[in-house]
Amino acid sequence: MRLRFADCVLDTEARELRRGGVPRELSPKGFQFLELLLAARPRAIAKPQIHERLWPDTFVSDSSLARLASEVRAAIGDDARHPRLVRTLHRHGYAFSGVVAVEPAEAAFRPAPCRLVWGERQIPLLEGENLLGRGSEAAVRIDLGRVSRLHARIVVEGERARLEDLGSKNGTFLRGARLDKPAELLDGDEIGVGTAVLLFRAAHGDSTTETGTAR
Repeated sequence: MRLRFADCVLDTEARELRRGGVPRELSPKGFQFLELLLAARPRAIAKPQIHERLWPDTFVSDSSLARLASEVRAAIGDDARHPRLVRTLHRHGYAFSGVVAVEPAEAAFRPAPCRLVWGERQIPLLEGENLLGRGSEAAVRIDLGRVSRLHARIVVEGERARLEDLGSKNGTFLRGARLDKPAELLDGDEIGVGTAVLLFRAAHGDSTTETGTAR
C-alpha cells in the first residue's frame, strides 16, 4: 500500500519513504512509528500503546519515543513548533493530523497533469497537497523576500486544483487580487507569492520538467 500526504509517499510494501520524489532515510523503528500513526489517523495513540507496539516486553523511557518523533518529523518535513502532520498530545501520546490519500501501486510518485512555471523553470505538482514557501518542508520552495515559511498551498485532486493562503504575512495573490478564501485555479492563472509571480498550467507542455527548489 502507498500512502500520500503533503509531498511524501510512504510505501509500506517496499518499506520506503519518499519526500518530494526523493528517498528519505528512516530507521526501522521510525518507519514503524510513522506507519502506526498513519494507520490510526486521525485517532490519537497513547504512549503505552506505542511502547507496546514498538518495544514489546522492553522498558524504554519517554525520551526514546520523543527522539523517534523528532526523527519522523525531520524525514517528512514537519516542525514540532508548528506541527502540520505529527501532533503531540502532551502527557498522552501522538496523532497524525494531515490529509492522507491511498494510492494504487502504479500511481505512486506520478505527477498531476498540472504544473507551475516560474521563469524558465517547470515545477510539477503532485496529487494532494503542494506547499509553497521559504521553508525546507515546502514542495515549491520560494526563497525570496516577503515569502513566509509556509506561505500557501495548492491542493490537486485529479484535474482540479485549488489555491489557499496559509495565513501568510504578505498574502497570496490570484489574478491580481489578494486571496481571502481557497479558490480554484484555471489554466494560465498568475499566482503572486511575495515578489514571485508563478504561472499555473493545467496540462504538461513540451518543455522539460525540472524538479527541486524554485529560485
